[in-house]
Amino acid sequence: QFFVFCHGLLQLSQLLISGYLKSTISTIETRYGLSSQTTGLLTSFNEVGNTLLIVLLSYFGSRVHRPRFIGCGAILVSLAGFLMSLPHFITGRYEYDQSIASIFSNSTDLCQLDGLGASGNVSDESCTHRTAKENHELLLIMFVAQVLRGIGGVPIQPFGISYIDDFASERNSPLYLGILFSLTVIGPGVAFMLGSAMLRFYVDIDKVTGEEIQLTNEDPRWVGAWWLGYLIAASLVAVSAVPYFFFPREMPKEVGWVKARHFPVVLLRNLRHPVFLLVVLAQVNLSAMVAGLATFMGKFLERQFSLTASLANMIIGAVNIPGAMVGIVVGGAIMKRFQMSLRQCGALCILGMFLCVVLAFPLFFLGCPTQKVAGVTYSGSSESEYHALDCKLLCNCPEKAYNPICGSDSIEYISPCYAGCEVVNIDAVKNTVLNYTYCSCILENGLVGSAKPGTCGTGCSHLLLPFVVLSCLAGILASTSHTPSFMLILRSVQPEDKSFAVGMQFMLLRVLAWMPSPVLFGSAIDTTCILWEKKCDKNAACRYYDNDLFRHR
Repeated sequence: QFFVFCHGLLQLSQLLISGYLKSTISTIETRYGLSSQTTGLLTSFNEVGNTLLIVLLSYFGSRVHRPRFIGCGAILVSLAGFLMSLPHFITGRYEYDQSIASIFSNSTDLCQLDGLGASGNVSDESCTHRTAKENHELLLIMFVAQVLRGIGGVPIQPFGISYIDDFASERNSPLYLGILFSLTVIGPGVAFMLGSAMLRFYVDIDKVTGEEIQLTNEDPRWVGAWWLGYLIAASLVAVSAVPYFFFPREMPKEVGWVKARHFPVVLLRNLRHPVFLLVVLAQVNLSAMVAGLATFMGKFLERQFSLTASLANMIIGAVNIPGAMVGIVVGGAIMKRFQMSLRQCGALCILGMFLCVVLAFPLFFLGCPTQKVAGVTYSGSSESEYHALDCKLLCNCPEKAYNPICGSDSIEYISPCYAGCEVVNIDAVKNTVLNYTYCSCILENGLVGSAKPGTCGTGCSHLLLPFVVLSCLAGILASTSHTPSFMLILRSVQPEDKSFAVGMQFMLLRVLAWMPSPVLFGSAIDTTCILWEKKCDKNAACRYYDNDLFRHR
Protein backbone atom coordinates (compact mmCIF):
# COMPACT_ATOMS: atom_id res chain seq x y z
CA GLN A 1 0.00 0.00 0.00
CA PHE A 2 2.91 2.35 0.73
CA PHE A 3 4.37 1.52 -2.69
CA VAL A 4 0.99 2.35 -4.30
CA PHE A 5 1.08 5.71 -2.45
CA CYS A 6 4.68 6.47 -3.53
CA HIS A 7 4.05 5.39 -7.10
CA GLY A 8 0.93 7.52 -7.34
CA LEU A 9 2.92 10.50 -6.04
CA LEU A 10 5.73 9.94 -8.55
CA GLN A 11 3.39 9.51 -11.50
CA LEU A 12 1.50 12.61 -10.40
CA SER A 13 4.79 14.58 -10.31
CA GLN A 14 6.06 13.11 -13.59
CA LEU A 15 2.81 13.91 -15.38
CA LEU A 16 2.96 17.40 -13.89
CA ILE A 17 5.88 18.05 -16.28
CA SER A 18 4.22 16.60 -19.40
CA GLY A 19 0.85 18.17 -18.55
CA TYR A 20 2.50 21.51 -17.89
CA LEU A 21 3.99 21.53 -21.40
CA LYS A 22 0.51 21.02 -22.83
CA SER A 23 -0.91 23.80 -20.66
CA THR A 24 1.68 26.28 -21.98
CA ILE A 25 1.65 25.26 -25.68
CA SER A 26 -0.14 28.38 -26.96
CA THR A 27 2.13 30.59 -24.82
CA ILE A 28 5.33 28.95 -26.13
CA GLU A 29 3.97 29.34 -29.69
CA THR A 30 3.49 33.07 -29.14
CA ARG A 31 6.81 33.58 -27.33
CA TYR A 32 9.01 31.83 -29.90
CA GLY A 33 6.85 32.13 -33.04
CA LEU A 34 6.10 28.42 -33.54
CA SER A 35 3.38 26.71 -35.59
CA SER A 36 1.00 24.16 -34.05
CA GLN A 37 2.67 21.45 -36.13
CA THR A 38 6.05 22.27 -34.52
CA THR A 39 4.64 22.36 -30.98
CA GLY A 40 2.73 19.14 -31.71
CA LEU A 41 6.03 17.53 -32.73
CA LEU A 42 7.69 18.91 -29.59
CA THR A 43 4.92 17.46 -27.42
CA SER A 44 5.20 14.01 -28.97
CA PHE A 45 9.01 13.96 -29.09
CA ASN A 46 9.39 12.52 -25.60
CA GLU A 47 7.85 9.33 -27.03
CA VAL A 48 10.97 8.91 -29.22
CA GLY A 49 13.27 8.28 -26.24
CA ASN A 50 10.57 6.23 -24.55
CA THR A 51 9.80 3.97 -27.50
CA LEU A 52 13.44 3.11 -28.14
CA LEU A 53 13.83 1.47 -24.74
CA ILE A 54 10.44 0.52 -23.32
CA VAL A 55 10.00 -2.95 -24.84
CA LEU A 56 13.52 -4.14 -24.06
CA LEU A 57 13.47 -2.77 -20.51
CA SER A 58 10.00 -4.21 -19.86
CA TYR A 59 11.23 -7.63 -21.02
CA PHE A 60 13.78 -7.64 -18.20
CA GLY A 61 11.21 -6.07 -15.86
CA SER A 62 10.79 -8.95 -13.45
CA ARG A 63 14.51 -9.75 -13.52
CA VAL A 64 15.98 -6.43 -12.32
CA HIS A 65 15.63 -4.26 -9.20
CA ARG A 66 12.48 -2.48 -10.38
CA PRO A 67 12.19 0.21 -7.65
CA ARG A 68 15.78 1.41 -8.19
CA PHE A 69 15.25 1.56 -11.97
CA ILE A 70 12.12 3.65 -11.34
CA GLY A 71 14.13 6.01 -9.06
CA CYS A 72 16.89 6.49 -11.67
CA GLY A 73 14.29 7.20 -14.36
CA ALA A 74 12.64 9.81 -12.12
CA ILE A 75 15.98 11.64 -11.62
CA LEU A 76 16.34 11.83 -15.43
CA VAL A 77 12.77 13.18 -15.78
CA SER A 78 13.59 15.85 -13.18
CA LEU A 79 16.71 16.88 -15.12
CA ALA A 80 14.63 17.15 -18.30
CA GLY A 81 12.17 19.46 -16.51
CA PHE A 82 14.93 21.86 -15.49
CA LEU A 83 16.31 21.75 -19.05
CA MET A 84 12.89 22.74 -20.49
CA SER A 85 13.02 26.06 -18.61
CA LEU A 86 16.54 26.90 -19.87
CA PRO A 87 15.49 28.78 -23.08
CA HIS A 88 13.97 31.54 -20.95
CA PHE A 89 17.25 32.21 -19.16
CA ILE A 90 19.41 32.34 -22.30
CA THR A 91 17.18 34.65 -24.35
CA GLY A 92 16.56 38.38 -24.07
CA ARG A 93 13.35 40.15 -23.12
CA TYR A 94 10.06 39.41 -24.89
CA GLU A 95 9.39 42.13 -27.47
CA TYR A 96 6.04 43.08 -28.96
CA ASP A 97 4.37 45.85 -30.98
CA GLN A 98 3.23 48.72 -28.77
CA SER A 99 1.58 52.13 -28.88
CA ILE A 100 3.42 53.61 -25.87
CA ALA A 101 7.10 54.34 -26.35
CA SER A 102 9.11 52.80 -23.50
CA ILE A 103 12.65 52.82 -22.14
CA PHE A 104 13.28 49.73 -24.30
CA SER A 105 11.86 51.14 -27.52
CA ASN A 106 10.78 54.53 -28.88
CA SER A 107 8.77 52.85 -31.64
CA THR A 108 4.99 53.06 -31.84
CA ASP A 109 2.26 51.46 -33.97
CA LEU A 110 0.02 54.53 -34.19
CA CYS A 111 -0.75 56.15 -37.52
CA GLN A 112 2.19 58.40 -38.43
CA LEU A 113 1.04 60.66 -41.26
CA ASP A 114 4.58 61.98 -41.75
CA GLY A 115 5.73 58.41 -42.49
CA LEU A 116 7.99 58.21 -39.44
CA GLY A 117 7.75 56.12 -36.31
CA ALA A 118 5.51 53.23 -37.34
CA SER A 119 8.10 51.74 -39.61
CA GLY A 120 10.47 51.44 -36.65
CA ASN A 121 8.33 48.79 -35.02
CA VAL A 122 9.53 45.60 -33.34
CA SER A 123 7.73 43.36 -35.81
CA ASP A 124 9.58 44.85 -38.76
CA GLU A 125 13.08 44.29 -37.39
CA SER A 126 15.41 42.77 -39.91
CA CYS A 127 15.95 39.02 -39.77
CA THR A 128 19.57 38.29 -38.97
CA HIS A 129 21.38 34.98 -39.30
CA ARG A 130 21.94 35.07 -35.53
CA THR A 131 18.20 35.42 -34.80
CA ALA A 132 17.38 32.37 -36.92
CA LYS A 133 20.25 30.39 -35.33
CA GLU A 134 19.08 31.37 -31.82
CA ASN A 135 15.59 30.05 -32.52
CA HIS A 136 16.99 26.73 -33.77
CA GLU A 137 19.18 26.39 -30.67
CA LEU A 138 16.22 27.00 -28.34
CA LEU A 139 14.15 24.39 -30.15
CA LEU A 140 17.05 21.93 -29.98
CA ILE A 141 17.29 22.36 -26.18
CA MET A 142 13.55 21.70 -25.83
CA PHE A 143 13.64 18.65 -28.10
CA VAL A 144 16.63 17.19 -26.20
CA ALA A 145 14.79 17.76 -22.90
CA GLN A 146 11.76 15.92 -24.30
CA VAL A 147 13.91 12.92 -25.37
CA LEU A 148 15.49 12.78 -21.89
CA ARG A 149 12.05 12.92 -20.28
CA GLY A 150 10.96 10.05 -22.52
CA ILE A 151 13.95 7.89 -21.57
CA GLY A 152 13.50 8.68 -17.86
CA GLY A 153 9.81 7.75 -18.02
CA VAL A 154 10.50 4.28 -19.48
CA PRO A 155 10.65 2.25 -16.24
CA ILE A 156 8.11 4.24 -14.22
CA GLN A 157 4.71 2.93 -15.33
CA PRO A 158 5.41 -0.65 -16.59
CA PHE A 159 7.65 -1.53 -13.62
CA GLY A 160 5.26 0.10 -11.16
CA ILE A 161 2.16 -1.66 -12.52
CA SER A 162 3.80 -5.09 -12.67
CA TYR A 163 5.37 -4.64 -9.18
CA ILE A 164 1.95 -3.87 -7.71
CA ASP A 165 0.17 -6.64 -9.61
CA ASP A 166 2.80 -9.18 -8.53
CA PHE A 167 2.32 -8.56 -4.81
CA ALA A 168 -1.35 -7.57 -4.54
CA SER A 169 -4.17 -10.10 -4.23
CA GLU A 170 -6.25 -10.72 -7.36
CA ARG A 171 -9.23 -9.17 -5.60
CA ASN A 172 -7.43 -5.94 -4.63
CA SER A 173 -5.27 -5.48 -7.73
CA PRO A 174 -8.01 -3.76 -9.83
CA LEU A 175 -8.70 -1.35 -6.95
CA TYR A 176 -5.00 -0.50 -6.47
CA LEU A 177 -4.57 0.05 -10.20
CA GLY A 178 -7.74 2.15 -10.26
CA ILE A 179 -6.36 4.33 -7.44
CA LEU A 180 -3.00 4.52 -9.22
CA PHE A 181 -4.54 5.50 -12.55
CA SER A 182 -6.76 8.11 -10.88
CA LEU A 183 -3.73 9.65 -9.16
CA THR A 184 -2.04 9.55 -12.55
CA VAL A 185 -4.90 11.61 -13.97
CA ILE A 186 -4.61 14.18 -11.17
CA GLY A 187 -1.07 14.93 -12.47
CA PRO A 188 -2.17 16.64 -15.70
CA GLY A 189 -5.06 18.23 -13.77
CA VAL A 190 -2.68 19.84 -11.29
CA ALA A 191 -0.40 20.72 -14.24
CA PHE A 192 -3.16 22.70 -15.97
CA MET A 193 -3.99 24.44 -12.67
CA LEU A 194 -0.28 25.22 -12.24
CA GLY A 195 -0.22 26.52 -15.82
CA SER A 196 -3.26 28.68 -15.06
CA ALA A 197 -1.47 30.19 -12.05
CA MET A 198 1.93 30.70 -13.72
CA LEU A 199 0.52 32.26 -16.91
CA ARG A 200 -0.95 35.09 -14.82
CA PHE A 201 2.62 36.30 -14.23
CA TYR A 202 4.41 38.15 -17.03
CA VAL A 203 7.05 36.07 -18.85
CA ASP A 204 9.92 38.41 -17.93
CA ILE A 205 8.90 38.85 -14.29
CA ASP A 206 12.54 38.15 -13.35
CA LYS A 207 13.91 40.69 -15.85
CA VAL A 208 11.61 43.73 -15.60
CA THR A 209 9.87 45.65 -12.80
CA GLY A 210 6.09 45.76 -12.44
CA GLU A 211 5.93 49.37 -13.70
CA GLU A 212 7.58 48.37 -16.98
CA ILE A 213 4.92 45.77 -17.86
CA GLN A 214 2.45 47.46 -20.20
CA LEU A 215 0.27 44.41 -21.01
CA THR A 216 -2.56 42.71 -19.12
CA ASN A 217 -3.13 38.96 -19.32
CA GLU A 218 -6.25 39.58 -21.45
CA ASP A 219 -4.14 41.14 -24.22
CA PRO A 220 -3.57 38.74 -27.17
CA ARG A 221 0.14 39.73 -27.10
CA TRP A 222 0.48 38.67 -23.43
CA VAL A 223 2.99 35.90 -22.71
CA GLY A 224 2.88 34.34 -19.24
CA ALA A 225 5.76 32.96 -17.14
CA TRP A 226 5.68 29.54 -18.85
CA TRP A 227 9.15 28.60 -17.54
CA LEU A 228 8.32 28.98 -13.83
CA GLY A 229 6.15 25.85 -13.61
CA TYR A 230 8.98 23.66 -14.91
CA LEU A 231 11.19 24.62 -11.96
CA ILE A 232 8.40 23.65 -9.52
CA ALA A 233 7.46 20.39 -11.31
CA ALA A 234 11.08 19.22 -11.77
CA SER A 235 11.78 19.80 -8.06
CA LEU A 236 8.73 17.70 -7.08
CA VAL A 237 9.85 14.82 -9.32
CA ALA A 238 13.32 14.88 -7.73
CA VAL A 239 11.80 14.65 -4.23
CA SER A 240 9.38 11.86 -5.30
CA ALA A 241 12.29 9.78 -6.63
CA VAL A 242 14.02 9.40 -3.24
CA PRO A 243 11.89 6.58 -1.63
CA TYR A 244 12.45 4.22 -4.59
CA PHE A 245 16.09 3.73 -3.68
CA PHE A 246 14.97 2.16 -0.37
CA PHE A 247 12.28 -0.28 -1.56
CA PRO A 248 13.31 -3.97 -1.57
CA ARG A 249 13.69 -5.94 -4.78
CA GLU A 250 11.21 -8.64 -3.57
CA MET A 251 11.31 -10.81 -6.66
CA PRO A 252 8.82 -13.71 -6.84
CA LYS A 253 10.48 -17.11 -7.04
CA GLU A 254 11.06 -18.14 -10.59
CA VAL A 255 12.05 -21.44 -12.12
CA GLY A 256 15.32 -20.84 -13.95
CA TRP A 257 16.47 -17.68 -15.55
CA VAL A 258 14.96 -16.41 -18.76
CA LYS A 259 17.68 -15.22 -21.15
CA ALA A 260 17.54 -12.58 -23.87
CA ARG A 261 17.50 -15.25 -26.59
CA HIS A 262 13.91 -16.04 -25.54
CA PHE A 263 12.91 -12.44 -26.34
CA PRO A 264 11.58 -13.18 -29.89
CA VAL A 265 9.50 -16.11 -28.57
CA VAL A 266 7.87 -13.97 -25.86
CA LEU A 267 7.37 -11.11 -28.34
CA LEU A 268 5.55 -13.31 -30.87
CA ARG A 269 3.55 -15.06 -28.15
CA ASN A 270 2.08 -11.73 -27.02
CA LEU A 271 1.63 -10.18 -30.48
CA ARG A 272 -0.33 -13.25 -31.61
CA HIS A 273 -2.58 -13.15 -28.55
CA PRO A 274 -5.95 -11.94 -29.91
CA VAL A 275 -7.25 -10.37 -26.67
CA PHE A 276 -3.98 -8.50 -26.05
CA LEU A 277 -3.76 -7.23 -29.63
CA LEU A 278 -7.40 -6.12 -29.97
CA VAL A 279 -7.49 -4.36 -26.58
CA VAL A 280 -4.24 -2.51 -27.35
CA LEU A 281 -5.53 -1.43 -30.79
CA ALA A 282 -8.72 -0.14 -29.13
CA GLN A 283 -6.59 1.77 -26.61
CA VAL A 284 -4.53 3.21 -29.50
CA ASN A 285 -7.63 4.83 -31.00
CA LEU A 286 -8.73 6.30 -27.68
CA SER A 287 -5.20 7.46 -26.80
CA ALA A 288 -4.78 9.19 -30.17
CA MET A 289 -7.83 11.32 -29.41
CA VAL A 290 -6.71 12.00 -25.83
CA ALA A 291 -3.16 12.95 -26.94
CA GLY A 292 -4.46 15.51 -29.45
CA LEU A 293 -7.04 16.95 -27.05
CA ALA A 294 -4.58 17.15 -24.15
CA THR A 295 -2.15 19.13 -26.32
CA PHE A 296 -4.53 21.55 -28.03
CA MET A 297 -7.73 21.68 -25.93
CA GLY A 298 -6.48 24.81 -24.12
CA LYS A 299 -5.72 26.55 -27.41
CA PHE A 300 -9.12 25.45 -28.76
CA LEU A 301 -10.97 27.00 -25.79
CA GLU A 302 -8.91 30.21 -26.09
CA ARG A 303 -9.83 30.67 -29.76
CA GLN A 304 -13.45 29.45 -29.75
CA PHE A 305 -14.62 31.25 -26.62
CA SER A 306 -12.10 34.14 -26.41
CA LEU A 307 -10.64 32.97 -23.08
CA THR A 308 -7.26 33.84 -21.61
CA ALA A 309 -4.69 31.01 -21.54
CA SER A 310 -4.94 31.08 -17.75
CA LEU A 311 -8.73 30.57 -17.69
CA ALA A 312 -8.63 27.86 -20.38
CA ASN A 313 -6.09 25.92 -18.28
CA MET A 314 -8.21 26.44 -15.16
CA ILE A 315 -11.25 24.85 -16.87
CA ILE A 316 -9.27 21.84 -18.14
CA GLY A 317 -7.52 21.35 -14.80
CA ALA A 318 -10.57 21.84 -12.59
CA VAL A 319 -13.30 20.18 -14.70
CA ASN A 320 -12.22 17.95 -17.59
CA ILE A 321 -9.30 16.13 -15.96
CA PRO A 322 -11.03 15.48 -12.58
CA GLY A 323 -13.95 14.13 -14.67
CA ALA A 324 -11.61 11.62 -16.30
CA MET A 325 -10.31 10.67 -12.84
CA VAL A 326 -13.85 10.01 -11.63
CA GLY A 327 -14.44 7.74 -14.66
CA ILE A 328 -11.29 5.71 -13.94
CA VAL A 329 -12.22 5.21 -10.26
CA VAL A 330 -15.82 4.28 -11.17
CA GLY A 331 -14.56 1.72 -13.72
CA GLY A 332 -12.28 0.11 -11.11
CA ALA A 333 -15.01 0.17 -8.43
CA ILE A 334 -17.60 -1.46 -10.75
CA MET A 335 -15.10 -4.22 -11.53
CA LYS A 336 -14.44 -4.90 -7.85
CA ARG A 337 -18.13 -4.71 -6.86
CA PHE A 338 -19.33 -7.19 -9.51
CA GLN A 339 -16.13 -9.33 -9.69
CA MET A 340 -16.25 -9.05 -13.46
CA SER A 341 -15.08 -11.74 -15.86
CA LEU A 342 -12.90 -10.80 -18.85
CA ARG A 343 -15.95 -10.88 -21.14
CA GLN A 344 -17.82 -8.49 -18.83
CA CYS A 345 -14.77 -6.19 -18.75
CA GLY A 346 -14.95 -5.99 -22.55
CA ALA A 347 -18.69 -5.20 -22.41
CA LEU A 348 -18.09 -2.41 -19.86
CA CYS A 349 -15.48 -0.84 -22.17
CA ILE A 350 -17.84 -0.95 -25.17
CA LEU A 351 -20.74 0.61 -23.22
CA GLY A 352 -18.56 3.45 -21.89
CA MET A 353 -17.15 4.29 -25.33
CA PHE A 354 -20.55 4.17 -27.07
CA LEU A 355 -22.13 6.59 -24.56
CA CYS A 356 -19.05 8.85 -24.88
CA VAL A 357 -19.52 9.16 -28.65
CA VAL A 358 -23.24 9.97 -28.21
CA LEU A 359 -22.47 12.81 -25.78
CA ALA A 360 -19.46 14.11 -27.74
CA PHE A 361 -21.33 14.48 -31.04
CA PRO A 362 -23.01 17.86 -30.18
CA LEU A 363 -19.54 19.37 -29.53
CA PHE A 364 -19.19 19.53 -33.32
CA PHE A 365 -21.69 22.41 -33.32
CA LEU A 366 -20.87 24.20 -30.05
CA GLY A 367 -18.64 27.13 -30.96
CA CYS A 368 -18.73 30.27 -33.04
CA PRO A 369 -17.10 31.77 -36.13
CA THR A 370 -14.06 34.06 -36.08
CA GLN A 371 -14.76 37.66 -35.12
CA LYS A 372 -14.84 40.29 -37.90
CA VAL A 373 -11.23 41.36 -38.53
CA ALA A 374 -10.71 44.16 -41.07
CA GLY A 375 -8.81 42.92 -44.11
CA VAL A 376 -8.70 39.32 -42.78
CA THR A 377 -12.22 37.95 -42.28
CA TYR A 378 -14.16 41.10 -43.11
CA SER A 379 -13.95 43.41 -46.11
CA GLY A 380 -16.92 45.67 -45.26
CA SER A 381 -18.47 48.24 -47.56
CA SER A 382 -16.59 49.65 -50.53
CA GLU A 383 -16.30 52.95 -48.68
CA SER A 384 -14.64 51.44 -45.58
CA GLU A 385 -12.46 49.26 -47.77
CA TYR A 386 -11.19 52.37 -49.54
CA HIS A 387 -10.47 53.99 -46.17
CA ALA A 388 -8.63 50.90 -44.88
CA LEU A 389 -6.38 50.84 -47.94
CA ASP A 390 -5.92 54.59 -47.67
CA CYS A 391 -4.96 54.33 -43.98
CA LYS A 392 -2.43 51.58 -44.53
CA LEU A 393 -0.65 53.62 -47.21
CA LEU A 394 -0.95 57.05 -45.59
CA CYS A 395 0.01 55.83 -42.10
CA ASN A 396 2.98 53.81 -43.39
CA CYS A 397 1.75 50.76 -41.42
CA PRO A 398 4.26 47.91 -40.98
CA GLU A 399 3.18 44.70 -42.75
CA LYS A 400 3.83 42.50 -39.72
CA ALA A 401 2.21 44.70 -37.05
CA TYR A 402 0.17 42.92 -34.38
CA ASN A 403 -1.52 44.87 -31.60
CA PRO A 404 -5.25 44.07 -31.97
CA ILE A 405 -7.84 46.73 -31.16
CA CYS A 406 -11.63 46.62 -31.16
CA GLY A 407 -13.23 49.49 -33.05
CA SER A 408 -16.38 51.31 -31.95
CA ASP A 409 -17.92 49.73 -35.08
CA SER A 410 -17.38 46.25 -33.42
CA ILE A 411 -14.79 45.32 -36.04
CA GLU A 412 -11.31 44.20 -34.99
CA TYR A 413 -8.21 45.80 -36.50
CA ILE A 414 -4.75 44.16 -36.52
CA SER A 415 -3.15 47.30 -35.05
CA PRO A 416 -4.06 50.94 -34.27
CA CYS A 417 -2.18 51.94 -37.41
CA TYR A 418 -4.47 49.78 -39.61
CA ALA A 419 -7.45 51.61 -38.11
CA GLY A 420 -5.81 54.98 -38.79
CA CYS A 421 -5.70 55.87 -35.06
CA GLU A 422 -3.59 58.96 -34.37
CA VAL A 423 -4.01 59.39 -30.60
CA VAL A 424 -3.54 56.96 -27.71
CA ASN A 425 -5.00 57.79 -24.28
CA ILE A 426 -3.00 56.39 -21.39
CA ASP A 427 -3.78 55.57 -17.76
CA ALA A 428 -0.84 57.43 -16.21
CA VAL A 429 -1.00 55.43 -12.95
CA LYS A 430 -1.01 51.93 -14.47
CA ASN A 431 0.91 52.91 -17.63
CA THR A 432 -1.64 51.05 -19.77
CA VAL A 433 -3.71 52.06 -22.81
CA LEU A 434 -7.26 53.26 -22.10
CA ASN A 435 -8.40 53.77 -25.72
CA TYR A 436 -7.48 55.08 -29.18
CA THR A 437 -9.14 58.10 -30.80
CA TYR A 438 -9.16 59.91 -34.16
CA CYS A 439 -9.25 56.56 -35.98
CA SER A 440 -9.91 57.60 -39.59
CA CYS A 441 -10.61 54.02 -40.82
CA ILE A 442 -13.39 53.49 -38.26
CA LEU A 443 -16.46 55.24 -39.57
CA GLU A 444 -19.71 55.58 -37.62
CA ASN A 445 -22.50 57.49 -39.35
CA GLY A 446 -19.88 59.24 -41.42
CA LEU A 447 -17.88 60.30 -38.34
CA VAL A 448 -14.40 59.20 -37.29
CA GLY A 449 -14.56 56.51 -34.59
CA SER A 450 -12.48 55.25 -31.66
CA ALA A 451 -11.19 51.86 -30.45
CA LYS A 452 -10.30 50.04 -27.25
CA PRO A 453 -7.19 47.86 -26.84
CA GLY A 454 -7.48 44.09 -27.24
CA THR A 455 -9.53 41.73 -29.35
CA CYS A 456 -13.29 42.10 -29.90
CA GLY A 457 -13.74 38.42 -29.05
CA THR A 458 -15.96 35.83 -30.70
CA GLY A 459 -19.06 36.72 -28.69
CA CYS A 460 -20.29 33.22 -27.86
CA SER A 461 -19.41 32.86 -24.19
CA HIS A 462 -22.96 31.50 -23.58
CA LEU A 463 -21.92 28.27 -25.35
CA LEU A 464 -18.92 27.70 -23.05
CA LEU A 465 -20.91 26.11 -20.19
CA PRO A 466 -22.75 23.48 -22.33
CA PHE A 467 -19.44 22.70 -24.11
CA VAL A 468 -17.59 22.14 -20.82
CA VAL A 469 -20.43 20.05 -19.31
CA LEU A 470 -20.78 17.78 -22.37
CA SER A 471 -17.02 17.33 -22.84
CA CYS A 472 -16.64 16.51 -19.13
CA LEU A 473 -19.45 13.89 -19.18
CA ALA A 474 -18.04 12.34 -22.38
CA GLY A 475 -14.64 12.15 -20.68
CA ILE A 476 -16.08 10.44 -17.59
CA LEU A 477 -17.79 7.77 -19.73
CA ALA A 478 -14.71 7.13 -21.90
CA SER A 479 -12.51 6.80 -18.79
CA THR A 480 -14.60 4.00 -17.29
CA SER A 481 -12.93 1.69 -19.85
CA HIS A 482 -9.41 2.46 -18.54
CA THR A 483 -9.07 -0.04 -15.67
CA PRO A 484 -11.14 -2.85 -17.32
CA SER A 485 -9.00 -2.67 -20.47
CA PHE A 486 -5.79 -2.91 -18.39
CA MET A 487 -7.15 -5.91 -16.49
CA LEU A 488 -8.06 -7.56 -19.82
CA ILE A 489 -4.36 -7.41 -20.71
CA LEU A 490 -2.94 -8.40 -17.30
CA ARG A 491 -5.33 -11.34 -16.87
CA SER A 492 -5.13 -12.70 -20.41
CA VAL A 493 -1.31 -12.95 -20.80
CA GLN A 494 0.91 -15.46 -19.03
CA PRO A 495 1.94 -14.37 -15.50
CA GLU A 496 5.66 -14.19 -16.37
CA ASP A 497 4.82 -11.98 -19.38
CA LYS A 498 3.03 -9.24 -17.40
CA SER A 499 5.86 -6.66 -17.35
CA PHE A 500 6.63 -7.37 -20.98
CA ALA A 501 2.97 -7.17 -22.05
CA VAL A 502 2.53 -3.79 -20.32
CA GLY A 503 5.78 -2.57 -21.92
CA MET A 504 4.60 -3.76 -25.36
CA GLN A 505 1.28 -2.04 -24.76
CA PHE A 506 2.93 1.29 -23.90
CA MET A 507 5.29 0.99 -26.85
CA LEU A 508 2.41 0.44 -29.29
CA LEU A 509 0.42 3.29 -27.70
CA ARG A 510 3.43 5.58 -28.11
CA VAL A 511 4.26 4.63 -31.71
CA LEU A 512 0.67 4.55 -32.99
CA ALA A 513 -1.00 7.22 -30.82
CA TRP A 514 1.05 9.49 -28.55
CA MET A 515 3.81 10.11 -31.10
CA PRO A 516 1.86 10.88 -34.31
CA SER A 517 -1.37 12.29 -32.83
CA PRO A 518 -0.20 15.74 -31.57
CA VAL A 519 1.63 16.28 -34.89
CA LEU A 520 -1.49 15.34 -36.90
CA PHE A 521 -3.72 17.51 -34.69
CA GLY A 522 -1.23 20.39 -34.98
CA SER A 523 -1.03 20.03 -38.77
CA ALA A 524 -4.83 19.97 -39.04
CA ILE A 525 -5.05 23.10 -36.87
CA ASP A 526 -2.42 24.87 -39.01
CA THR A 527 -4.53 24.28 -42.15
CA THR A 528 -7.26 26.47 -40.58
CA CYS A 529 -4.98 29.51 -40.08
CA ILE A 530 -6.03 32.61 -42.04
CA LEU A 531 -3.30 35.03 -40.90
CA TRP A 532 0.25 34.02 -40.00
CA GLU A 533 2.88 35.97 -38.08
CA LYS A 534 5.98 36.17 -40.28
CA LYS A 535 9.53 35.68 -39.02
CA CYS A 536 12.42 35.69 -41.46
CA ASP A 537 9.81 35.51 -44.28
CA LYS A 538 8.53 32.21 -42.91
CA ASN A 539 5.26 31.37 -41.14
CA ALA A 540 5.70 31.58 -37.36
CA ALA A 541 2.73 31.56 -34.93
CA CYS A 542 -0.85 31.87 -36.21
CA ARG A 543 -2.60 35.18 -35.50
CA TYR A 544 -6.14 34.24 -36.58
CA TYR A 545 -7.90 30.94 -37.33
CA ASP A 546 -11.10 30.13 -39.19
CA ASN A 547 -12.89 29.06 -35.99
CA ASP A 548 -15.51 26.89 -37.70
CA LEU A 549 -12.85 24.93 -39.60
CA PHE A 550 -10.72 24.70 -36.43
CA ARG A 551 -13.66 23.19 -34.53
CA HIS A 552 -14.67 20.72 -37.25
CA ARG A 553 -11.18 19.47 -38.06
